[in-house]
Amino acid sequence: MAKNDEVRLDASGLRALAHPLRVRLVGLLRRHGPSTATRLAERLGINSGSASYHLRKLADAGFVEELTDRGNARERWWRAAHRMTRFSDRELADREPEATRVYLQSVVDTYALRARQAVDEVETLPVAWRGAFELSDWGLRITPAEAIALREELTAVVQRYRQEGAGGAEAAGDAEAAGGPGPAGAGAVSVILQILPDLQDTDAFPDPDPDPEPEPEPEPEGPGAAEGSGAPGAPGAR
Repeated sequence: MAKNDEVRLDASGLRALAHPLRVRLVGLLRRHGPSTATRLAERLGINSGSASYHLRKLADAGFVEELTDRGNARERWWRAAHRMTRFSDRELADREPEATRVYLQSVVDTYALRARQAVDEVETLPVAWRGAFELSDWGLRITPAEAIALREELTAVVQRYRQEGAGGAEAAGDAEAAGGPGPAGAGAVSVILQILPDLQDTDAFPDPDPDPEPEPEPEPEGPGAAEGSGAPGAPGAR
């Protein structure tokens, strides 16, 4: 079955991916190509039964699919059904706040783990790749519209490299996961894009739910306002 380029999350898909292991399983299949539950479990440090369970759940939701012509009854092979996931439905996020939070936290944790692994292994890379390794961040002061434009421009640059790297050929295995075999000397890399509002800028991002000041207790007014209170001198006191 041909792999689609992207999947847009709906409510059921969001709930299916709202689990750290499932996000990582899909990511591994996209980055490294088809694999088995046993091999994926070894990468993740979990048991193969847990990997198999989550792969079946992902298959039910349409994120992975079984390669029936490659496996057997004892060892099933799986592949990612899409190259990327898109989650941009604000209304869906508002309707499913808990699933949204778990999903996004799982994505962030996966990115952080990938960065830590790269840092741990950078000194083992060939010299040319050590020179290409990059960790940078910039602080900008921009409007929401400019942030969206920046995201679209950077995405277009990445897409241009993906198309050039694919070389117009249908690839398989690891090359398929990375978008194509690429030119001589090419290797798989991760480009992680994050545009994060700085919540310390309280002028631009005020607290949406500040702690309200306690309201003063109303003064009793008129006969019977404090009836039964027993307060000396209060109207209606007995």
